[in-house]
Amino acid sequence: MRTGQGFDAHRLVSRSDEPNGVRLGGVEVDPGRAVVATSDGDVLTHAICDALLGAAALGDVGEHFPPEDPRWQGADSLELLRIVLGVLRDEGWRPVSVDTTVVAEHVRVAPHRSSIRRTLAAVLDLPEGAVSVKATTTDGLGYLGRGEGLAAMAIAVVEVRGATQQ
Repeated sequence: MRTGQGFDAHRLVSRSDEPNGVRLGGVEVDPGRAVVATSDGDVLTHAICDALLGAAALGDVGEHFPPEDPRWQGADSLELLRIVLGVLRDEGWRPVSVDTTVVAEHVRVAPHRSSIRRTLAAVLDLPEGAVSVKATTTDGLGYLGRGEGLAAMAIAVVEVRGATQQ
């Protein structure tokens, strides 16, 4: 078994300025704001991708999905996660569990937590109990506290495919 960690952050703007609403784990959580990003800007899914890739020592999101490549413009982050899972599978790894934390002052996770967990668990092919989604604020400190952005952290555990899960 191996453990990896991931982090992602994006700038928040008014929905009128960008087409990408705020999505976390594939679920729209704030239709009034938008995220500035190459893809759909799902910081939670991006952090999970980096955690999985890191656990298997297979690079990072920027290496697999370079922002200058037009194929990733507006990409669905859940599809990026599916691609990452394919890369892991090809190298003999599978996810065991994922623990995440969203850091945002005004974007509320609690009303969407169950949907986010369910969506991520389905894509990761894990039981919902193996996918943790938490949230916190910075109590007004920094760019996150001023509501200028949001961030997410993730830790993933992977094991060699075929190993017995305990």
